[in-house]
Amino acid sequence: MADTTTHRTGTAPGAALSDSERRGRRRERLRRAGLYTVLTVVGLGLLFPFLVVAGASLKARDDIFRYPPRLLPYSQDVAEVAGQDEALPLYDIDGEERVLLEGVGGGDGAFALPEDPTDVVEANIRTATTVDSVTARTENFGEVLDQQNLGRSLTNTILVTVLVVGGTVLTSLMGGYAFARISFPGRDALFLVYIGSIMVPFVILIVPLYQVMVGLGWVDSLAALVFPFVFNAYGTFLIRQFFVSIPKELEEAAVLDGASRWTILWRIFVPLSAPAIATLSTFMFLYAWNSFVWPFIVINAGNTDNHVLTLSLQQLGGRAADTPNLIFAAVIIAIAVPVTVFVLAQRYFVENLASSGIK
Repeated sequence: MADTTTHRTGTAPGAALSDSERRGRRRERLRRAGLYTVLTVVGLGLLFPFLVVAGASLKARDDIFRYPPRLLPYSQDVAEVAGQDEALPLYDIDGEERVLLEGVGGGDGAFALPEDPTDVVEANIRTATTVDSVTARTENFGEVLDQQNLGRSLTNTILVTVLVVGGTVLTSLMGGYAFARISFPGRDALFLVYIGSIMVPFVILIVPLYQVMVGLGWVDSLAALVFPFVFNAYGTFLIRQFFVSIPKELEEAAVLDGASRWTILWRIFVPLSAPAIATLSTFMFLYAWNSFVWPFIVINAGNTDNHVLTLSLQQLGGRAADTPNLIFAAVIIAIAVPVTVFVLAQRYFVENLASSGIK
């Protein structure tokens, strides 16, 4: 029985490792530890700007301008004092927590014990240390959404993004299938011309595209942010390349069963192309969500009802220049949705890359 066990495991229980095996395992552990350390440091470095923005979005205005700056949001503690209508901020005076009574004594006033207002010491506000505690000011987000009209801009952005993504996926599926599976005169030449339009910079198309919007009467409306972008050469190319990799035998079998091309597209090709569709949807989502130049041109600055997030953030940077905590709160609102979508759709990128490398 002992011989059989030794033969199966390859090493006798309790057998000592050779020096070369121990050195090899030690090197492997050191290599992995070094790799994980480098990746952790790089990851924290990339994450640090987001942590700064998130912390600043929860701060009060005065805490933003505090020096030296602090990552977490703090607020000064207060205490109730007899004879005072409002709670007064606390200061640390020689290890004691005292409140500032203005108008008492001379100069800045006097520091008194909250429980005994008669116990006072002379105040020097410049040398006093505030008593702070970590406090998240979540009302920043409500103030931005309500008072700065960011709620309407958020709704417009979601509507435009959903329509652009849905329209792009629909036209790309039909165009990709036509270029991949339907033979017609001039198909390859037309496909090359269509793909060649990707190389044309968008700045060249701004003037003619704006003239088209003027002719259609869509200037200063959300329609101008949607319809010009539902026909996308990149999306057609991506879907077409994925459709080409699908075996023709599946389509031939469906034709023998009496399926039409429309049925083949939606019942066979679309379910098999979920990774490519998810990748295209994510790319178009990020593009439509972050679009700024075209909305800035086609939507008037005074028409806040049709603003998207990028326009509202641009205006908020001027209106709320003295309250950067509100600007940071608006930035968090703007990036929260695309970051969430990207994280949830991350596995589809891996599936698309893996499937595209297999014949």
